[in-house]
Formats: sequence, structure tokens, C-alpha cells
Amino acid sequence: MLDGLQEILFTLRQNKLRTLLTAFGVFWGIFMLILMLGAGKGMQNGVYDGFGGEVMDFIIIFTGTTSVAHNGMGLGRYIQLTNEDIQAIKQKIPNVRFISGENQTGGATITYEKKLGNFAVVGIPDDYFKIKASIPFNLGRKLNPFDQQENRKICELGTAVVEKIFGKDVNPVGKEVRINGVVMTIVGVFHDKGNRGRDSERVYIPETTYQKIFGNGNKVQTLWLRPVEGTDGFELEKKVIDLLQRKHTVSPEDKRAIRSFNMAEPAKMVNGLFMGINFIIWFVGMGTLAAGIVGISNIMIITVKERTREIGIRKALGATPRSIVGTLLMESILVTSIAGYAGMVLGVGLLELVAFGLRKSGAKLDFFQNPEVDFQVAITAIILLVVVGALAGLVPALKAARIMPIEAMRAD
Repeated sequence: MLDGLQEILFTLRQNKLRTLLTAFGVFWGIFMLILMLGAGKGMQNGVYDGFGGEVMDFIIIFTGTTSVAHNGMGLGRYIQLTNEDIQAIKQKIPNVRFISGENQTGGATITYEKKLGNFAVVGIPDDYFKIKASIPFNLGRKLNPFDQQENRKICELGTAVVEKIFGKDVNPVGKEVRINGVVMTIVGVFHDKGNRGRDSERVYIPETTYQKIFGNGNKVQTLWLRPVEGTDGFELEKKVIDLLQRKHTVSPEDKRAIRSFNMAEPAKMVNGLFMGINFIIWFVGMGTLAAGIVGISNIMIITVKERTREIGIRKALGATPRSIVGTLLMESILVTSIAGYAGMVLGVGLLELVAFGLRKSGAKLDFFQNPEVDFQVAITAIILLVVVGALAGLVPALKAARIMPIEAMRAD
């Protein structure tokens, strides 16, 4: 085995320039494939982060006025959701992982000492952040069940609210503000992970507290749901809509009275887009890699032709076709493996360097974050290299194995 390896290395050293040029084709192919896959992953990470983080399966239910008469009920009737609707969904529809109501007023006055501003105040139950789990908290805590049960006068402010009321680099947790004249204690500060500014301009308070302050009773403006993992979100959405239509005497043909938005729809489109992008990346990358493999195959054919006399002598001395094929295949696999591995390592290293540079500089690119290559992809690339290396040398090796010793020794 060691003698065979030394022989292969000796042969490669005899033709250094040819070996280097051949290996460069494979190196460049795998290097570009890794770079393109990493760049594609960076784009995907950036787009998903723009959606607001890891939660891509929530469903929003909201209402309007009826547009179709149904069971004696006329047109123009406003459909009002209530806490009873939430309980009905929990009891009658399985596979609902989380459900939460949301109430919002857009022009509440927030005051602290002599500073004030108008911001959206949102009343939420404690499990609201289990649905919108991607909202990160900078300071303090999230609402808990006791805040809801005891109607506590507490609030959580978005970073945009804090900057306007308190100024930058101020920790307002524990301080008191007035919301429409009611004193509330600040328990947390959050920001908008999606960088759209919308969430950071909000103030969250317990749902029960909201309903008392704004006289909302048990009314709910919007429902947020998340299905159990593995559940068809579109089927669950239909079941919830059907239940609410029956409960509020709304025609199944009425598309305006009870409406919904399923995050799975844009997520499906985005996933489809990146599947297409990854297909193109693999197609282009494999084309580049194939050019290098063809180069190796051609070089191996030339090598066999140059070593025809040597191969004939070996066969005359008792070398088997299997040993000759094995030697040539090993030569091909060695070149492709070393060149490909070097290309993969350099490609991954460059991606890590780019990611490190972005983190170190604090640069924030909306649609490009953390370029990386999956471990499985790297393993696949290594296996691919071994396979294509063997295929590249297979035809020339089989040709060499069929050479007759007498004819080989007569060759020039």
C-alpha cells in the first residue's frame, strides 16, 4: 500500500505543472460551489430575519362587516370577536398549540414627567409571546400569568417609545409612566427584530388591564394562533374560520366578515424561492466542477497513453488488470480529493472570515446575514469528490487494463 502511494506521488511529481493545472480545475469548482452555497444561505438567513425571526407558522384572524345575507341576518353587520371565541377554539379545534387575543388603540398618550408622546397600546394575554416568540427583550421581563389574573398596572415599552420618552441609553425598568392618565410601572423593554420599526413603537399591557382602562369588556380585535408542530396550517386555518362563521352566523361565501392571514403562505413562497436559488447554485457549481473532472479524465487518458509501454511490462511480469486499474484510480482520486478538500476548506474559511467581519464591524445588511455552509453539505461535497474522482479515472483505467503486453511493449 505504501509502495503504491509512493509510486503515485512519484508519477505526479514527474508532471508537476500538468498535475497542478488539473487539480486547479477541481479546486476552483468546489471552491465556487461552497462560496455560492454560503452566499445563498446568507441571503436566506437575512430574509428570514426580516420576517421577524424563527416564527413562520402563525395565523392571524380579524373581522370586518358582513357582505352576504345569511339566515335572516342582513348586510353591513360588524363581527365582534370575544374571549368566548378563544375558549370555543380551544375546546373544539385540536392541534392549536397557542392562541392569543390582541386589542390595540392607536393614539394613547404616554407621559413621563414633562415628556409625552402618542403610541399604540396593545392589550395582550401572557401567552402572546409564545406566538410572537421572535420579539426580543432588551431589559426586564415579559408578562406572566399573574399580571393577567391580578389586572396589574404594568407595561412593556418598545425601544422607540423609550428613546422618545426617556432618551437614549436609559434603563426605564421600574419607573412609572401614565397611559391615558393611569399610572403604570415599566417591567420590560423590547425591540423589533425585523427592523421594521412597527413593534418598537408599541406599548404592551395585560389584556385584562387594557379592557378595564379602555372599557373594552371582553372584546377582542385580533386572534393570533400557532398550530401544533407538524399540523397543516392551512387546514387548521379553515377549521377556525368555519367555526367562527357558524358561531357568528356568517355565510361561508362571505369573504369580508371574517378574514385571515396565514404566515405559512409567504413562508412557502420564500422557501420555494430559495429552493430554486439553491438548484441554480448547485447546477452552476456542478457545471464548474464537471469541467475540472473532465480535465482530470483527459489528463488520465494522456497518462495512460504515455505509460502504455510501462503498463505492458507490468502485465508481462504478472501484474493483474485489477492492480493496474486500482493504481490509476487511486491517482485520480488522490488528485481530486486533495484539490477538492483544499477548495472546500478555503471556501468555508472565507465564509467564516466574512461572517466574522460583519459581526466585528457591526454592519447590518437587511438581506444578508451569517453566510454559512451546512455540515451535511460539506460531507456531501467530500463524498462527491471521491465518487467523481473515481469516475474520472475509471474509463482510462479500464482502457489500460485491456492493453495486451506484446502490443504495449511495441508502442513508441
